Amino acid sequence: MAAASAAALAVFGAQAALAQAQPDGEVTALVGGSVVSVEDGRIIPDAVVVVEGQRIVRVGPRSEVQPPVGARIISTEGRWLAPGLMNMHVHFGLKLPGAAGAELQNETDAQQVLRMAHNAERSLRAGVTSVRLVSELHGNDFALKRAIQRGEAIGPRIETAGELIVPTGGHGFLEVDGPYAFARAAREQIKQGASWIKIAISGGISDTHGDIAAAPMTDEELSVLIDVAHRNGVRVTAHNGSPQAAMQALEYGIDAFEHGYHLTEPVLRRMAKDEAWLIPTIVVSQPGARAFYQRIGSPDWYLARVDSVGKDHWAVLQQAIRLGVPIALGTDQFPFEDNEGTTATVREAELYVDAGMTPLQALQAATIQPARMMRRDTDIGSITVGKYADIVILDGDPTKDIGALRSLSFVMKGGAVVRDDHGLSGQAR
Repeated sequence: MAAASAAALAVFGAQAALAQAQPDGEVTALVGGSVVSVEDGRIIPDAVVVVEGQRIVRVGPRSEVQPPVGARIISTEGRWLAPGLMNMHVHFGLKLPGAAGAELQNETDAQQVLRMAHNAERSLRAGVTSVRLVSELHGNDFALKRAIQRGEAIGPRIETAGELIVPTGGHGFLEVDGPYAFARAAREQIKQGASWIKIAISGGISDTHGDIAAAPMTDEELSVLIDVAHRNGVRVTAHNGSPQAAMQALEYGIDAFEHGYHLTEPVLRRMAKDEAWLIPTIVVSQPGARAFYQRIGSPDWYLARVDSVGKDHWAVLQQAIRLGVPIALGTDQFPFEDNEGTTATVREAELYVDAGMTPLQALQAATIQPARMMRRDTDIGSITVGKYADIVILDGDPTKDIGALRSLSFVMKGGAVVRDDHGLSGQAR
């Protein structure tokens, strides 16, 4: 299966070579724009960002930082530069109940990894320069990650959890039972390259059975799996909508929860205290997702389950923001998917502001906070000397209005321009 995936990805190689990281030694200077410092919200007006190879080597006002002689100049006057966006709940091989999912039921691994590569490229062009994949099949995510790293496919930086590990009958496909079966399953994913382990400790919206608020894993299963992952330096996240299951997992040191549909105030307070992360995926349960569900032909039973969580899900997000739970943006839709006139990634950030975040906090949830959650903030997450030059350009200041993300028209990853709607770099789109 892995060989078929790798062979399929090989066809992307020639195209990918056109949009990879800037070669070592080459220098680019982005000149004249306003640089957003996501750590504290400061704006550096009339700034110069110097990129050598893949990394940022200088940042500052033009009065202090001059473009090096011979550098390629990209004029950014009148625009704002922000870090590349991040999406922490992504399935590039997503299949949901409905007509669109039914068409993919007999998809081979080779077909799926090619579809995943297409979705990865579209995500990068939408300004998402880093993603965390939280359940893919048959190692296809590992094959795609390696292909992008080698320049054989175009896409964002990838952290991945491999396959979703669940008890028999749970919300996923890799079914195991008993503490040592869970331990073995986690070790197998880590062996393949997983940088996270994902488990399902409650039911899900897309299940035809089971309660979203249930807690099906035993104490021994949870504690052993989390211990094994942590011993290997790997963090654990859980699909979860259950307060009971959440408190159970927090007792054993879980690192993050996805969705959190029905979490209660005691759970959220414990998460804030333990610095356990929430990846809300609020777009999937709110009215703006209805058009998406119509496009994919979602059945009535699925829509009813979406409706059953929407009100609680919104209240959980509001309370999590108020209590200071660390939040990293994730959508559970494709990062580029249309949602109320913008991408799902941008709409997710806008909903955070509607729920109580400041625009700066929402921007942080889409940039530096995910980098911190992944323990990659020394390399990505802000426009800072030494970090990868993952940069997007906007027409407005996102620290004043998060809707400025809708104007995103330029994407740079590792110093290479992968999207340039206005021809700022002199490259074709």
